Amino acid sequence: MDISLGLGLFDDDASTMSVLVFLAAGTLAFALMLGMRARSAVRRRAAAVGPDDEANGRTALHNSSAAVARKLVDYTTKHYTAADNKDVKVLRRRLLQAGIYSVHAPAYFFLARAGMAIALALASVFLLSFSALNGTSAFWIVVVVGAVFGYLAPSFYLDRRVSARRIEHQTGFPDFLDLLVVCADAGLAMEASLERVGRELSGSHRSLATNVHMTNLEIRAGRTLTEALDHLADRLGLEEARSFANLITQSDELGSSIRNALRVYSDDMRHKRMARAEEKAYALPAKLTVPMMACIFPAIFVVILAPVIVRIATGNW
Repeated sequence: MDISLGLGLFDDDASTMSVLVFLAAGTLAFALMLGMRARSAVRRRAAAVGPDDEANGRTALHNSSAAVARKLVDYTTKHYTAADNKDVKVLRRRLLQAGIYSVHAPAYFFLARAGMAIALALASVFLLSFSALNGTSAFWIVVVVGAVFGYLAPSFYLDRRVSARRIEHQTGFPDFLDLLVVCADAGLAMEASLERVGRELSGSHRSLATNVHMTNLEIRAGRTLTEALDHLADRLGLEEARSFANLITQSDELGSSIRNALRVYSDDMRHKRMARAEEKAYALPAKLTVPMMACIFPAIFVVILAPVIVRIATGNW
């Protein structure tokens, strides 16, 4: 009797303990869920408010920087590149030949020269201040050389770009003339031929096709064919293009057949391109002499003389 009563009390205590543990675990889980929910709500509100303010700040900073840059470019364009002197004309022609057609391109060029000169001068001062040249005359000589190099660096880049595009135009100009001859044989006028050839060259000679398209736009805007071809020759920077413009002008003034003149000039351009290729091929052996002497001959001498040197060193004659 006493044993059964003790077991019953033990069962009641176990069930009560289980209920209490369950309630404690549920309360803890509920509290954790409330805390996580409140934290996620705070994060959502912060995400809804913060990025907009940050984005607005970035937008305002970007707009102010863009406004300052525009004012600087406009000031440079007005006071330095608006003059119609010889140097500015030469610079505009070089920029056109390099494929830079923006109205503010001269201003960007002047700003790039000034910025590069100042940047390289400051970089030279910063780097040499930790060396043994600090405070000496060589220090200032290096700083001046860095500034001069920074001032001339945009000109070097522009010359390199002009040379690369001139080679590209020179390579594609005979194809341009051949397509013009085909269009002339098909009965198309010169304006229609230029438009058709510009579309055909867009896949193989993109830069030349762009310049031809600009020539078509000038003709549509009211310029004469002679003026448009003269501007094309200025943009390409080729003597062949200048001769082509003169050929079309003279054929139009004299009333001769443009088709026959184009065919003769196209054959001449094709022969010139072949002559340039043959000249490069003939000059190749002379250019390979120095690499052969510097790279191949030392290896041959090592292969020939290495056994002799080994035998002399070991005494095995």
